[in-house]
Amino acid sequence: MNIKEYDFELPEELIAQVPLQERASSRLMVLNRKEESMDHHHFSDIRSFLKRGDCLVLNDTRVLPARLYGAKKDTGGKVEVLLLHQEQEDEWEVLVKPAKKVKKGTIIEFGNGRLTAECTDIQEHGGRKVRFTYEGIFLEVLESLGEMPLPPYIKEQLSDRERYQTVYAKEEGSAAAPTAGLHFTNELLEEIQASGVELAYLTLHVGLGTFRPVSVDKVEEHEMHAEFYQMSKETADQLNRIKNEGGRIISVGTTSTRTLETIIRDHGEFTEARGWTDIFIYPPQKLQAIDGLITNFHLPKSTLIMLVSAFAGREFILKAYHEAVEERYRFFSFGDAMLIV
Repeated sequence: MNIKEYDFELPEELIAQVPLQERASSRLMVLNRKEESMDHHHFSDIRSFLKRGDCLVLNDTRVLPARLYGAKKDTGGKVEVLLLHQEQEDEWEVLVKPAKKVKKGTIIEFGNGRLTAECTDIQEHGGRKVRFTYEGIFLEVLESLGEMPLPPYIKEQLSDRERYQTVYAKEEGSAAAPTAGLHFTNELLEEIQASGVELAYLTLHVGLGTFRPVSVDKVEEHEMHAEFYQMSKETADQLNRIKNEGGRIISVGTTSTRTLETIIRDHGEFTEARGWTDIFIYPPQKLQAIDGLITNFHLPKSTLIMLVSAFAGREFILKAYHEAVEERYRFFSFGDAMLIV
């Protein structure tokens, strides 16, 4: 399968640069897979498309302010460091710019020495491993020195960093937000629960590999970066019960979907699990874990548009994307949403 099959034309002005003032005021395109129909609504209307007995599955990961700006201790040269994931307590895998100037043994200082990082290893893909030194609690130091690692297509500064967090974000560790969840407010979630729809939580710490462009022509040759996930016994039991009672499992975002699908493929049912997943979902694979999906509009030729196509069909999804462009929907992280049932 050629990557060009997942390309589409997107005017640059449709790439949302800032979040809307009200989270739930974004637009919502509703796709019905059976009827191949498309309807246009607002996200606050989503309650009318959910039924008593359904379950929304939400990724409660919390984005770290993972972008740090520092200087080499010996020369004062400026260095940008992006945290990817924690290997051990104070050891992290990171990306650095400019990479060629950070060699093994290089020491980088941040915040006039409040935080230092020593490069301990250079990896094959060009990343680095570093060991941090600091006083106090690492996450508190990071909160005061770091910036949100917004995607490269967002050029505007984010005035309120909480707008790049879901209202239910809890588990620290993501390099990017699970953006489908950004549309929910606490009030909307309470209204959804009051209507008889259950909420279930899992964690997948989103890595930058999720958004990495596919650089090969043949889709099957693309390799995903691994991301950490976990599901509690409580959530597993809840989802198995929902399935047995005939309710629908509606995944909020591709990150929740990848976690659910990983567990179902590995175990045959929902079960308590944690580990690393590099699952790559694309047509003609069929999704086994979900009955519905809430998602944003994704980058052309990305693994995320392939996952959505595996659920709803490539031609139908590309037709919907063409409609979204015609109707001037807002795209990507701070953009509008899609519900597929």
